[in-house]
Amino acid sequence: MSVARLPARDISRDPRSSRQAAPPILGFLDEDKVGTIQPHDDALVITLRIEGYDVKRVMVDQGSAVEIIYPDLYKGLNLKLDDLTPYYSPLVSFEGRVVTPKGQIRLLVQTGSEVVEVDFIVVDVYSPYTAIVARPWLHTLEAISSTLHQKVKYPSEGRVCEIRGDQSSARQCLVAAIRYEPETESSVRAEGDL
Repeated sequence: MSVARLPARDISRDPRSSRQAAPPILGFLDEDKVGTIQPHDDALVITLRIEGYDVKRVMVDQGSAVEIIYPDLYKGLNLKLDDLTPYYSPLVSFEGRVVTPKGQIRLLVQTGSEVVEVDFIVVDVYSPYTAIVARPWLHTLEAISSTLHQKVKYPSEGRVCEIRGDQSSARQCLVAAIRYEPETESSVRAEGDL
């Protein structure tokens, strides 16, 4: 009679093991609305650390598939046209206009202790925001966002971390967008101007 030996099972990695720590649960409760002005329909506008700088007026748009930076941030980071890689796909603006990007650039975005590389599309159009982060950034961080609760939550080192939105900044951006009157569009600007 022969006895077959089964390989030892590593129970530390087995999801059925009670010794494995449960991952943090991401979600929102009514308590997460404390400190916000309710009711509201404000965009989720946060401050992020991009390339070592605290950048205000960053909109979180979970409905978008691309991250965007606008001229103010582009200039503020001292980026040049030579820093961009080609990006040939046109984008559609909030107003429904087709926008031709200037290019793409990969920048480091820090959220707490988490640092991720984000591919931003550079566009030369007016926006009250300095940047938009979207689904790729959220998915890389394994984050969820809530405009109602004015927060982004993400797991980090076994706990749930959060970024609070700035409703005052969101409202200022909305007013700026409403008051904005386009002069002549960016096509009148000198080539290479950002």
